[in-house]
Amino acid sequence: MIPPGETIGILGGGQLGRMIAMAAAQLGYRCHIYAPEADSIAAEVSAAFTHAQWHDTEALARFAADCAVVTYEFENVPVAPLSAIGDVPLHPHPRALETAQDRLTEKHFVVSLGGRPAPFAPVASAADLAAAMAGIGTPGILKTRREGYDGKGQWRIMEPGDADGLDLPEQPLIYEGFVTFLAEFSVILCRGADGDIRYFDSPENVHAGGILSVSTVPAAPEVEAQVPAARELAARIAETLGYVGVLTLEFFATGDGPVFNEMAPRVHNSGHWTIEGALTSQFENHVRAICGLPLGDTRLAAKGVEMRNLIGDEAHDWPAILSDPANHLHLYGKAAARPGRKMGHVTRLTLG
Repeated sequence: MIPPGETIGILGGGQLGRMIAMAAAQLGYRCHIYAPEADSIAAEVSAAFTHAQWHDTEALARFAADCAVVTYEFENVPVAPLSAIGDVPLHPHPRALETAQDRLTEKHFVVSLGGRPAPFAPVASAADLAAAMAGIGTPGILKTRREGYDGKGQWRIMEPGDADGLDLPEQPLIYEGFVTFLAEFSVILCRGADGDIRYFDSPENVHAGGILSVSTVPAAPEVEAQVPAARELAARIAETLGYVGVLTLEFFATGDGPVFNEMAPRVHNSGHWTIEGALTSQFENHVRAICGLPLGDTRLAAKGVEMRNLIGDEAHDWPAILSDPANHLHLYGKAAARPGRKMGHVTRLTLG
């Protein structure tokens, strides 16, 4: 157990790190941020900040020497340099990063545990893409195997002609068939070092332009009916990885049961509603897990909860948002709004 007063290292300096640091401070911990960007919004609420590149192993070693435990808020942290952290505990284990960083590896891993993703095929050339489209069909979506999020690094192919003349990036790709779904939902769990697993209620998610727009709890009945099977897969993944901390899996609810979409080995945007809407937030439970503390109660704190992301200029409406006393506003302190950038979120509780 890591007692309050010690320092938690956080790899990544964005809004997830900011909210982890705020939850850690409530429990009496200091946080030290490590990020390659100079303008870290997580560092603004933390005790220390190391501004250095991911492959600077000397800087990583100095950072780790100040920490009792290290975690991350960003799944694209390069794995190889993390050996510089040495004997300082790193949660979740880097094997979770390695699995989630490559979409092809991730899908094979999920299939090996009995999960069902959309049909998929690796793509390294135009010939591979043509073969994948012939085998899986269209419509489909072409994605980079690594990095890319919120709709970035993705190309929708609605019919075969859409691929003609497509300028493929010089990196490994994956082609996935479209899934006909009723709704999208998340399974958000927290697993302690002792193997204790707590689940948050699964939010029903609505995306716009590839970016999460709204998460609602409880989900519709047809979604709720598929949550138990999705949780079983999530538990197998967490146990196989020896996972410690918050893990999020995104699913499509379909007429044939849940279809796996992707996993995030970290706290997740679809769990932001838990700050006000659960008895213990995903951020506090993540801190509890990585520090070896007992996990908190994940039950709903209200009859229902809705979380809406504030994208780009939507954050400028904060006076109107605050004029409704039922709204809980979270602004991330980012200096410049731009299309597709998450500037904050607002949560509403249904109490009766």
